[in-house]
Amino acid sequence: MTEHVFLELLAREAGAVEFEEPLLAARAAGADPGILARLERAKVEALKVRALLRRRARREAELSALYDSAGDLAGLRDLDDVLEAIVRRARRLLSTDTATLALRDPERGDTYVRVTDGSVSARFRSLRLAMGDGLGGLVAQAGTPYATPDYFADGGFLHTTDIDRAVREEGLVAILGVPLRLGGEVIGVLLAADRAPRPFAPEEVALLGSLAAHAAVAIDNARLLAETRTALTELEAANQRIRSQSAAVERAGVAHDRMAALVLRGGGVADVAAVVTQVLGGGLTVFDGGGVTLHGDEAWSPAVGQAAHEARSLGRAVRHSGLLVASVEVDGDPVCTLVLEGVDAEPGSGGVEPDDRLLILERAALVTALLLLSRRNVAEAEGRVRGELLDDLISRPGSAGLQERARRLRVDLCAPHLVIVARHDGSRERAAFWAASTATVAGGLATARDEEVILLLPAPQRATRTTYGTSPHTEGTLTAKRLAADLSASLGKPATAGASQIVHTPTDVAPAYREARRCADALLSLGRPGDGAAAADLGFVGLLMGEQRDVGGYIAGLLGPVIDYDRRRGTSLVNTLSAYFASGGSLTRTAETLHIHVNTVSQRLERITHLLGADWQTPTRSLELHVALHLHHLGPTDTPDT
Repeated sequence: MTEHVFLELLAREAGAVEFEEPLLAARAAGADPGILARLERAKVEALKVRALLRRRARREAELSALYDSAGDLAGLRDLDDVLEAIVRRARRLLSTDTATLALRDPERGDTYVRVTDGSVSARFRSLRLAMGDGLGGLVAQAGTPYATPDYFADGGFLHTTDIDRAVREEGLVAILGVPLRLGGEVIGVLLAADRAPRPFAPEEVALLGSLAAHAAVAIDNARLLAETRTALTELEAANQRIRSQSAAVERAGVAHDRMAALVLRGGGVADVAAVVTQVLGGGLTVFDGGGVTLHGDEAWSPAVGQAAHEARSLGRAVRHSGLLVASVEVDGDPVCTLVLEGVDAEPGSGGVEPDDRLLILERAALVTALLLLSRRNVAEAEGRVRGELLDDLISRPGSAGLQERARRLRVDLCAPHLVIVARHDGSRERAAFWAASTATVAGGLATARDEEVILLLPAPQRATRTTYGTSPHTEGTLTAKRLAADLSASLGKPATAGASQIVHTPTDVAPAYREARRCADALLSLGRPGDGAAAADLGFVGLLMGEQRDVGGYIAGLLGPVIDYDRRRGTSLVNTLSAYFASGGSLTRTAETLHIHVNTVSQRLERITHLLGADWQTPTRSLELHVALHLHHLGPTDTPDT
């Protein structure tokens, strides 16, 4: 009997007790002690492998359930439905007796139990937690997870009479709490609890934390949708009032109905602008919060900026220098500004204000803001998922389920890709948004880290095997230059991009990231900020920077024409070039070294000039050629035929 029996047990996913049978059988057969020792070691290692495989399978199942949870939450619209789905899913994922979600009360400054699943105590369901009180209050205050296998025996948090009474009435013993974060703010606490002592494994803490992260986004989206419904309700109410007042206001009612329908049908900014111009006439320009034109032909100006600031301060549309201007902000940040020109912006005859125009423009600005915020939330959610996947490909390339996660994002990790690392010192938020948008449009992945963004983009279809020192630039360099220019324009500051060689498998991504990062650092060290390049276009510097050093390709790119000429003609141009460099560029010493006439040296150098180009003796090219000659003389390098 050999150790291979344990591989067979692993292959058929045998139970743990079955791994003892080979050892027992060997002992019963009177096997040698050495054999028994080897079988014992093999059994121990096989059980370790079995445990690892089971943990990975469990983790994959948990991640799949978490992904399904995110999809379920994204499909819900009502806030109460979202909250109930969160606690049900938390209880199911962790197999606990109860799950509870508590939300922050901004007015009272505490946290209150909003919804529970599996709870039987009315006192517990109406519990309020002051900041720092109890396990839930501690999580809300510190913003970090906390788990206890025995609540009443744990002195790591402040026990209060009311909280302990409610927990005891509910019969809870083991409790795990994680914060619900939205940006940098803790908006609540998600708790999972058992009525018997139970330690919570780190994987369970991480799983509940991931669910809480998705839950926070779902809660925010549900609130936003509720605000959208409220805004649409206000629009409809305004329509009814306007219709009852005068025929002139009827236009506002029609416009409101049309814009509300646009929101329900998923229309865009251009559709809203079309409604405004059809009803009011003139020309409409729509700007985003940064003053970038989203629709129309006008550019942002100081006059428009002043009018937009006035509109936001007053909370309504204003007239300014013959323009009608409406602007919307959220939490102090401008979201959009609408500027209507080419219409009568003065009060109507008889002192009657044409309020229907202002009202239509205000509502159009609100609808536009809701559309932009909704798109931003969707983009941020997708960007987080894509960024997490790319982070895992770099930091945990062997993790299970990477290709499945990529497939759900419609990214084929086995197709040719380029890794681009762009270094910058601009706004991290703007750089991250640019990277996410670029990756989404290209069908790739992106993530942001400190002062760099990382992109995994499909390689151009015309990309082929690169050769060092060739011209024109490789596809990696062309892509890096383009992305460096785009990011520089977006940030208003130079961004420097390095590109990797083409990768074909998920495990290639991590080394490709390191290579691309070294290329970006090399460009900065060479005094080329704002530029982009791949290792193949950095000459011998690229040879040193490349993760997979293609010495043969480097030699072929620089000396290929000369080597090929010698091979076909039986000449000695390579040796002549080596002797010429060794003699410091002296024709006489070169001739003496090779035992040939000086005129023969001159003729050979003319042939080399014809093969390599007139600039081969410049300092940069000669240094490259000198390095290539040394590498060539070191031995076989699988130099490809040219």
